[in-house]
Amino acid sequence: MKKKINRMLMLIAVLAIGMTVSLITMLFYNLFRRQVIEDLRDSALVLSQWDEPEELEQICSELGDNGVRVTLVAEDGRVLFDNEADAGEMENHGSRPEIVEALADGKGQSMRRSQTLAKSTFYYAVRMDGGRVLRIAKDAGSIYGILWNAVPGMLVLLVVLFVLCMVLAHLFTKKLVAPLEKLAENLDGNEYEDLSGYEELTPFFNMIKEQHRDIMKNARMRQEFTANVSHELKTPLTAITGYAELIETGMASGEDMVRFAHGIHKNANRLLTLINDIIKLSELDSTEQEVVFERVDLYQLARSTVEMLTLSAEKHQVSISLTGTPECYISANRQMMEELIYNLCDNAIRYNNAGGSVEVQVYPRHREVLLVVKDTGIGIPKEHQERIFERFYRVDKSRSKSTGGTGLGLAIVKHIVAKHKAVMELESESGKGTTIKVIFPDSIDG
Repeated sequence: MKKKINRMLMLIAVLAIGMTVSLITMLFYNLFRRQVIEDLRDSALVLSQWDEPEELEQICSELGDNGVRVTLVAEDGRVLFDNEADAGEMENHGSRPEIVEALADGKGQSMRRSQTLAKSTFYYAVRMDGGRVLRIAKDAGSIYGILWNAVPGMLVLLVVLFVLCMVLAHLFTKKLVAPLEKLAENLDGNEYEDLSGYEELTPFFNMIKEQHRDIMKNARMRQEFTANVSHELKTPLTAITGYAELIETGMASGEDMVRFAHGIHKNANRLLTLINDIIKLSELDSTEQEVVFERVDLYQLARSTVEMLTLSAEKHQVSISLTGTPECYISANRQMMEELIYNLCDNAIRYNNAGGSVEVQVYPRHREVLLVVKDTGIGIPKEHQERIFERFYRVDKSRSKSTGGTGLGLAIVKHIVAKHKAVMELESESGKGTTIKVIFPDSIDG
């Protein structure tokens, strides 16, 4: 931990120093650039007195090599004179930015890589009385040279700053970590005497212990979930493999072939349902998933679900009905609501008795909307009622497998209820049926 904090502090110091040097360099460069442009402007104003190539050639000869390039350009862009290149061989300069700007506004400036001299150059141009343009240019290399001369001094300063930051980071890290090391020594105990002077660490210590317990609990839950998933997936896969092997070896024929194919189909469907439920739970567990809420008519969703499950209810010899108040609107995720209603109704059908019934109710109450699923099924013993929303928890395992349930339906319901900040109530009695209420906090007028 010390090394990590120390490295982070050093990284911050290096970044700060680097940004400071970059900023200073930029400031110096801008100052130099402004100074060069001003010098070029002054030179252009002085030389603009002469508008003939011969006169400019004579003036440039008298001035000698001072690093300034002088170019005279005609109004049509032809180069009439250049003290560093043969004007006759130079291309038309009418499209040069500084020339265009000077012809339009009387003056222009730019910086670019010269196609003639193959160097980065500053340009300043002025329009003369006769319409010609006088351009003064200076190689940028001279500016970079000035900056380069300042590099040694800057490097010395950087080294001094880096060493100073390294020492301060080490001392600061040592002081920062000292109370945390004491805290680590007392992590397994309940006494805080050794943390005197660090009262603010007591809540932090309690939070760490609580998080540690939560992490261990979640780890156990994940371990149990993984074991349960492996077991649940293994059962249908084993059945499918067994049936397929009998068919492959030719041991099945006639009616057996049909029976084995039915077994493969049934277990494949169970496997697919199980995988889909696991994926849904994984999506609900994800904290990164964005849940989109909209105005949803809960009664309409319940009616669609009841209609969808009517055939399944008839297959199980159970009647299903919907009562309540139409147009009960809530703010919810439509897909999750469909999943919630479907799972509650599907469970009520699967764990019912032949000739039993399932009643779905949707109605407003004050500023709330209630969804009630009531069945006359097998019920849930009191000792199991607190655990039925756990993953893969089954009251009657043999019946759960025979009905095709995955053991994840109510776990999915629990997650959806939590996502919508709703409240779920369970009333059940063994042999008499179950009633599950989901209370949504705020209703929306239709």
